[in-house]
Parts: sequence; C-alpha cells; structure tokens
Amino acid sequence: MPFAVKVILVLLSVLILEFYFVRKVINSINILFTNVSQKNIKIGKWIILLLINIYPVISIFAWIYTYYTNSGFFAPPENFFFDYFVLYPFWFGTMLIVQATLFFIILELLNLIGMFFLKKEKRIKYKSFLYFFIFAVTLIYVPVRILYDYNSVEIREVLFKKENLPESLNGLKIGFISDIQADRFTDESRLIHYIKKLNSTNPDIVLMAGDMITSTPNFIKISAEQLGKIKSKYGVYTCVGDHDNWAYRRNIIKSRNEVTDALARVNIPMIDNDKLFLGIDSTNIEVTFITNTYSERIRREVLDSLTKNKNIADLRILLTHQPREFIINKAAENNYDLYLCGHTHGGQITFLFPFYNLSPTLAETTYMRGDFWFDDMLMIVTRGLGMSLAPVRFNSTPEITIITLSK
Repeated sequence: MPFAVKVILVLLSVLILEFYFVRKVINSINILFTNVSQKNIKIGKWIILLLINIYPVISIFAWIYTYYTNSGFFAPPENFFFDYFVLYPFWFGTMLIVQATLFFIILELLNLIGMFFLKKEKRIKYKSFLYFFIFAVTLIYVPVRILYDYNSVEIREVLFKKENLPESLNGLKIGFISDIQADRFTDESRLIHYIKKLNSTNPDIVLMAGDMITSTPNFIKISAEQLGKIKSKYGVYTCVGDHDNWAYRRNIIKSRNEVTDALARVNIPMIDNDKLFLGIDSTNIEVTFITNTYSERIRREVLDSLTKNKNIADLRILLTHQPREFIINKAAENNYDLYLCGHTHGGQITFLFPFYNLSPTLAETTYMRGDFWFDDMLMIVTRGLGMSLAPVRFNSTPEITIITLSK
C-alpha cells in the first residue's frame, strides 16, 4: 500500500474517532449539566478541535508543497509557539481521544447488557455519567502520565542464571541501554539524568543497541559527550541503530561515519557486523554485533558466519537493534545465552485496555518490551530513553536494564 494512502487512512480513522468522542462527551454534558449554555459548549468544542487538528492540516499542506516542488523533507518549525500551540495539543488530544474511546467502547457493550435490566431513562443517565467520568479521568491521567514518562527513568533488574557459569562471571553486571535518540526533546539534561542513573548501578560492562540520535547531525556531539561519561569496568560498546543512519537523510554513509567517529572519540566502539571477545580472568564473553536496520538488511550468509558456534566462549551475547524473528531463530539455534535489542521504545505510545494494552508498535512486532525465552536463550527488549515520530511517551517509562549473571 502506498505511503500516501496509509497516511490518508490513518487521518480518516482519527477523524472518525474524534467525531465519536466529541459526540459522546457533549451528549453527556448536555444531560448532566442542563444549566450550561449551548453556545459555550459549541465555542469550547471548536476551540478544542482547532487545537487538535491544526498540526495535521499544516503537515498535509506542507507535504503536498514539498512533493510537488521537490523541495525535500518537511521539517516542522522548532520554537516555543509551534510546540505548545500546535504540536503538543495534537498529540495530547489524540491520546486523550483514543484512550477515552477504548473505554467508551467497553461502556457501549455494557449498555447492550443493561438494556435487559434497566429502564431507558435510568440507563441513559448512568451511561452519561460514566462517559463524563471516563472523559474527566482521562483528561487528568494523560498529561500526568506524559510528564511522568518524560521525567522518569526506571532501573529494571534481570537475573540471568546459567548452568556451569564460571566463578569469575558469577555476579557480573551488564548495563543494557538503547535508543538514546538525542534531539531537542531528549536534550542534554535528560541525557545527564539517564547516564547518572546508569552509573549509579556500577555496571561491569555496558552494551547499547544503537540509535544515539533521532535525526539531523546537531545532536551527535552532545549525545557522544554524555555517553562518554558512562563508567564501566570493561568498557561500553554499541551496535548500529536505525537512526544512526539518518543524521543526513539522503547520505547514510556520511551519517554513520559521523556517529561512529564521535563515539570513537569517547572510546565507545560502534561495531558493524563483527564479534568482540572480552577476556575476564580466564573466561571469555563473546558479543556478536548484528547490523539489521531499515537502511541495511543483513545478508543470510553474513548472519550464518557471524553466529556460528565455535564453543570458545563461556557466555554468548547477540546484540542488535531490532527484535527480528529470523535473527532470533538463528541465535537460538546457535546456543546464544542472551539476545539484546531495543528499537520499540517499549511501545512508545501504549493505551490502557483490560487484559491487553494496545500500541501501534504491535503492528510491527509482538516483542514490544521485557523478557522472552527461546529454549535456554533469553531475549531482552529494553524500552530505551528517547522518542521518534511523536515527541512524547505514554505508558512507556524510559528504562535502564541491569542484567546480573548467576550460576
């Protein structure tokens, strides 16, 4: 399906949700608050709709302009007014509408059941109260959660037990991070807070699953400088991420080289389809770095060669950016102990729903966050720090994963 068609379908879906949401909220206000002026309700409705929809309208016109004039990629203005009166209202409004509507749908189902037990007048009043209650709670919860996820970092501890683990590796701590994605939203203060939190865990090794920037070369230096402040006994190493190729949108090689060079200056190797053997006392840890991104897919023969088990390591780790099924299967077949990746941001925008939380990330992979076992191999998908596409996180708090090895 062409990209333009996908965008149109998404926008139509959002408009339908908006119409449904606004109709339900206004109907409930009219029934519960009979003294409220209809004129004030209409004025409030149109102000809210304007704030929510001005960003997609500007984006559509800008996209049409850049497409027909061949003037390149549309970059939104970077200033306080645009952020707080155009960009953030759109994302806040969209999340409010989707989150509330998910619970409205449950209410619709309960209303069908209530038809058999309650009179119509009572049912309408109860339903109107519940619609308004859901709206009010969501109106408070969404901004509070966005702010919490922006300002917080969780340390998630994972205990990995391995039979016959050498004594010198028993208790070794691996700090695992990903998706730093430095940009104007994930600025220097967020990076400083994140690195301080990581250093407070005293990791022995730090592995990163790529994406040190989001886009543009403007934040390469800041990201590298802060990552250079990571303290670990046996070093910091990273694989290549998607966004590491996109500092210059049309020049992947230049982007990768600048990111790699900036990291090298602070003694962090960005390793592209290669292996690293870390000698700790008389033991060996093998880390295989796999480059498989949107810009560059790994060839099967290269993957076969890199993952071949030669039985010379006491612990085998595969580090890559994305949780891809064919790489997971290959790692499990070749007796890797750990498969470490990021990319998903833990479902950067996740909507609460009974029994199963929903996120657009699920359209790409079911391995959204957390731990997954494949026989004796543990795959860890870390939530990372940064953001892409949307300048917010929702129900996906940034994460540092600390893996402690144990017999």
